[in-house]
Formats: sequence, C-alpha cells, structure tokens
Amino acid sequence: MTTAVKSTLPEEARRVTCEALQETLIDLLGLSLTGKQAHWNVVGPRFRSIHLQLDELVSAARGFADTVAERSAALGVPPDGRPETVASGFALPSPKEGWVRDSDVVQLMAESLEKTIGRLRERIDVTEKSDPVSQDLLIGITAELEKQRWMFDAENFPRDA
Repeated sequence: MTTAVKSTLPEEARRVTCEALQETLIDLLGLSLTGKQAHWNVVGPRFRSIHLQLDELVSAARGFADTVAERSAALGVPPDGRPETVASGFALPSPKEGWVRDSDVVQLMAESLEKTIGRLRERIDVTEKSDPVSQDLLIGITAELEKQRWMFDAENFPRDA
C-alpha cells in the first residue's frame, strides 16, 4: 500500500493496528449518530436528564472518533468515515424510528455501549503486540465508555420498575 505518510510500524503491525482503528472509527461514528438520534427523539419524565446525558456521550464519541482517525493517519493509513462506510460497517443497536420512551433510550444506549466496549476489548487484545500506543488509546476510550455505560445502566434501576 502506498502512502503519503511513512509509518514507524512494520507493515504487518500497521495493517493489524489500522484495521482495529478503522473498525473503532465506524463504531464511534455510529454510536455518536445513534446518540444524536435518541437525543432528538427521547420523551418521558426523565427527558431532560437523558437528553443532556446523550449530549455528553455524543461529544465523547465524536472526540474519540477524531483521535482514532488521526492515529490511523499518523500511521500512514487514511481513515474512512464516509457515510456509506459507516452505514455498511455499523453493527450496533439503533433506535426505532420516531419518539422513543426515556427508559427505552436508556436501555438502548446501555446495550450499544456494552457491545461497543466488547468490540473495543477485542481490539485491545489484537493491538497488544502490533502497536502498544494504539492499544493504550483504545484502553482509554474503553474506560470512558464503560463510565458512560454505567451511568446509563444506573438510570433504569431497578429493572422492573
């Protein structure tokens, strides 16, 4: 692969690392879109607090997406955040069309975050040998998303209420 930016990683390590970064970029961009869709359509007695919490999550996901994309570029692989790329690679739960009850939004976001975190943990394992710098980046993202998941999950406690 010819590149405008020379990587400091050996080719195979760069391939493995940038594949993990690209998959993470798609998850983060999709998560931010899911969060915004829910943000615009949440209804219910906890509207305001969840509306604001969604903004916090979206801001974090967008910031992380930028960091991940820039890491890929720094390694000589152009990141791909085009809408068609995100749409074809997105594999997280999404909100239904129209208004969404506050408790359903909370459940959706907890599930989306849980799946994102699981996928991130797989990529943390994959990048351990190929690029500890990118692994560290993924670890930091995972820690923040776990905090976000905890906050959403705590919103629906007790579950049968």
